[in-house]
Amino acid sequence: MSAVTHDLAHDGTAMLGRQLQRLRNNPGLLILTQTMPVTMLLFFGYVFGSALAMPGEEYRTFLVPGLLVATAANGLMTGMFQAAQDTHRGVTDRLRTLPVSRAAVPLGQAVADLLVTAAGLVPFLLVGLAVGWRMEGSAPGAAGAVGLLLLFRFATTWIGVFLGLLTRNEEAAGQLGGATFILPLLSNAYIPTEGLPGWLRTVAEWNPISAVTTALRDLFGNSPVPEGAAWPVAHPVAGSLAWCAVLLAVFVPLAVRRYARGEG
Repeated sequence: MSAVTHDLAHDGTAMLGRQLQRLRNNPGLLILTQTMPVTMLLFFGYVFGSALAMPGEEYRTFLVPGLLVATAANGLMTGMFQAAQDTHRGVTDRLRTLPVSRAAVPLGQAVADLLVTAAGLVPFLLVGLAVGWRMEGSAPGAAGAVGLLLLFRFATTWIGVFLGLLTRNEEAAGQLGGATFILPLLSNAYIPTEGLPGWLRTVAEWNPISAVTTALRDLFGNSPVPEGAAWPVAHPVAGSLAWCAVLLAVFVPLAVRRYARGEG
């Protein structure tokens, strides 16, 4: 292991501990992030399910993977808010004066968020099972679905970290983060895209959320891959991995560079 890698691992672990301690000292935020997906599942599953062509349990089976991915996409919002909060309060500037690897601080935030998200999957999946959702596919397929979901959360968190460092303001980050709720609506997370107008269907199917949602439905064995869809949805696992690779390749360097530069 090179000295640079060793320093990053050591410093990243320290920053991970800081982020976890931060969450421990803010239990309200932790409870909200854990219970909101369950609340949305119950609301969407029983309210929307009564109004769509896929009523009741059938719609909830369709919905669970979509809500999992919509929740993962919220890494953008949480990453943005936490990074902006630290920057606005001067914490980032103080950390920057320490002899710490420049990648360690955003990395610690992203990994801490990933661990919290993984823990939050347990109650959500249990509620999903209670309302009728089932893993119809193989165990390796289900494991792959969870891994893909966490990879997507990791990628979206880096987007949020970069945008939070860019805005440098809690209020602006909160407003911008609130606007991200529209992203799952422009996807197949809540409704099938087959009935959408041509241009809107194209936009929805090139949304990364649609590729990951389709991949989860396929890997969990909940529904087959739709025919005639755009490439990321027609090849959902490959499309999801491609999207995650692109997002990480773009936003990890941007976030690290922005953190290192500070206001400059």
